[in-house]
Amino acid sequence: MQKRASWGSQMGFILAAIGSAIGLGNIWRFSYMTYKNGGGAFLIPYLVALLIVGFPLLILEYGLGHKKHGASSLAFAKISRKIEWLGWWMPTFAYFGIMLFYTVIIGWCVNFMIYSINLSWGADPEAFFIKNFLQLSSSSTQIGSLVLPIVFSLAFVWLVCWFICFREVNHGIEKACIIFMPLLFVLTMVLIGWGFTLPGALEGIKWYLKPDFSKIMNWEVWMAAFGQIFFTLTLSFGVMIAYASYLPKKTDIVRNAYLTGIINCFYSFIMGFAVFSVLGYMANQAGVPVSEVVKSGVALAFIVFPKAISQLPAFNNIFGILFFGTLVIAGLSSAISLVEAFSRALTDKFDWNRKTTVHVLCVLGFLGSLLFATQGGLYFIDIVDHFINYYGLVLAGALECLLIGWVLKAHVLRNHINAVSGSHLNKLWDYLIKFVVPAILIITLLINLVKEISAPYEGYSIVAILILGVLWLVGTALLALIFTIPKWEKAKLEYNHFAEEDKLLV
Repeated sequence: MQKRASWGSQMGFILAAIGSAIGLGNIWRFSYMTYKNGGGAFLIPYLVALLIVGFPLLILEYGLGHKKHGASSLAFAKISRKIEWLGWWMPTFAYFGIMLFYTVIIGWCVNFMIYSINLSWGADPEAFFIKNFLQLSSSSTQIGSLVLPIVFSLAFVWLVCWFICFREVNHGIEKACIIFMPLLFVLTMVLIGWGFTLPGALEGIKWYLKPDFSKIMNWEVWMAAFGQIFFTLTLSFGVMIAYASYLPKKTDIVRNAYLTGIINCFYSFIMGFAVFSVLGYMANQAGVPVSEVVKSGVALAFIVFPKAISQLPAFNNIFGILFFGTLVIAGLSSAISLVEAFSRALTDKFDWNRKTTVHVLCVLGFLGSLLFATQGGLYFIDIVDHFINYYGLVLAGALECLLIGWVLKAHVLRNHINAVSGSHLNKLWDYLIKFVVPAILIITLLINLVKEISAPYEGYSIVAILILGVLWLVGTALLALIFTIPKWEKAKLEYNHFAEEDKLLV
């Protein structure tokens, strides 16, 4: 059995967990969701979702990883071999679903950071993005050829992930996040300060903060808020379970969860000032209301912002490099956590060499990502993202709560958390995990399923939805089940790391 590394410091763990949580979605997806769902009014259901779903699930995953001292595969196998499949389901869906296309989007950001030097998108960023850059095919059923600039940036992203992840967590991910996260916050503050100086910026910020309470009664706004919290904290990805498995015996799990959730959501909120100040500037230049500037989330990052950067009165290229550089760092800090979650699950069960495992995973990941670097890539990303997120991972989250709440017993995990934490967790957490959180996630899943049956997602071809949505979902689930077939070494399921720590203290 390989000796497991541990975090070099409490701060290293917090920065890595925050790095996993803070990603591209915190910058353009959160801002777009706020833009679309009532401005400041969206913050109310968003905060409610953080309290009801975000914190309880973070505490659960930190507590499970710490108590069972393993990645999700080992953690669930230790509870019962009958539910080990869920421990594979989460990182497998996250890796072979999200990671494959997420690295492509980070690659786009790398490309646009380079394009910012000469403002290569020209006078029409929309035409440049769709026709010149993506070379988008006319139909979601047409794969088309590989787009070489995207392939090169994609290779760079995977190379960085490999370089950081092939070393032990305390030498690779921890050191990377100690550099990435402070840099990310510095870049963000520079963007915010710069944004405030733009003509019309205050109008954009007023629009951001001014609540449209007419939308708060719309159930779709609440579903969007709960979905954003679920995905922004990388819940049910297996990441937080794996990260918590490296923690020492005495650690404040509750405080760590609160810190991760608060800092992640605060970052989304403050980044909104940078985004909306630029939207205010664009509205000012075009002579239109802020509400008419953006059409979609992807457009916000790769069409609206390039257009705004071109219109800046000075230092356009520097602002562009800063903005897309911020996206790259945020994306990488999340991507490395997805590699870690899956590689840790594999090495826990099969005792494979960590470096070899990461080598193979990154090569396979790069090859799999090439599908999304084709001319049909934008369609494929949208479809796979929708089905993996709204079905694979939401269902995993609901099952995770039900199995921990009723099989392991919520109070058993709560007692462990209270025994090692300085903060106290009360019985309300048990009820949230056993009833409230799974109910919300199941309702979300059923609502999306009803919408799916009534009409194909975004009007895409049924063929594309069946192959990239349904079959991708089923294929990934089957792959997760395959990993459960080999038996564990009995010693691994019975091994108590903390008992070994206690012996060393005697």
